[in-house]
Amino acid sequence: MKWLRFRHHGAETFGLLDGEHVLVHDGDLFAEPRATGERVSANGVEWLAPCRPSKVIGLWNNFRAAALKNGWSQPTEPLYFLKAPSSVTAHESTIDVPAGYDGRVAYEGELAVVIGKPTRAVTVTDAPAHIFGYTCANDVTALELLHRDPSFPQWARAKSFDGFGALGPVIETTFDVATAQLRTTVSGRERQNYPLADMFFTPAALVSRVSNDMTLLPGDVILCGTSLGVLPMKPGSVVEVMIDGIGLLRNRFGPSVPAIS
Repeated sequence: MKWLRFRHHGAETFGLLDGEHVLVHDGDLFAEPRATGERVSANGVEWLAPCRPSKVIGLWNNFRAAALKNGWSQPTEPLYFLKAPSSVTAHESTIDVPAGYDGRVAYEGELAVVIGKPTRAVTVTDAPAHIFGYTCANDVTALELLHRDPSFPQWARAKSFDGFGALGPVIETTFDVATAQLRTTVSGRERQNYPLADMFFTPAALVSRVSNDMTLLPGDVILCGTSLGVLPMKPGSVVEVMIDGIGLLRNRFGPSVPAIS
């Protein structure tokens, strides 16, 4: 099932994607949502981020191919950072160039895990029951900020500008990580193409490990990390993150580039 959040008649609501239509629901997405019987066209709806996380957890060095190319050793435990919930933005939204920062900004196409119930210290075996579903993500990074001050790596700041956590378009509840491929294109040019099975820590392992550090709540998001092909974006670039079985997340970075007359 593909769940989405959207704006309808000026109100935020959610529903199930059914071909070119949305079956509108009410109640709680994570606790017995109820179909209203209303059916609206999916064309032209205002997309919202598919969930409202209380926290966004991002992984670093979670893919074998990237570790091998960069000379990184295999981590013994998940290496993660936190992104501000206010960084979250939706499918088809514009990711603004941060005010006061004129350095390089990079895209990172990723798989995102969406938590479905309160989760604390679960085992790897029990973790899948706490995963509501999966969505596409673009974990945007202000590259120069990461190590600008040698005394303090600024992961949270570099990752948390408004719009730097694009999620969507839907949450897919039935998804096979072992067989799926992720592709990222920038203005139509393929930049990333990697199997999700290349992760050091699977989604179930991540949920288990992170939940032993902090309680995860419904709607919280774990970004599984990215692989090869991360590069800076130019203002006006359109970034698309595609994952087999989930869909396509599209965002523009910054203002449109003026046409050449």
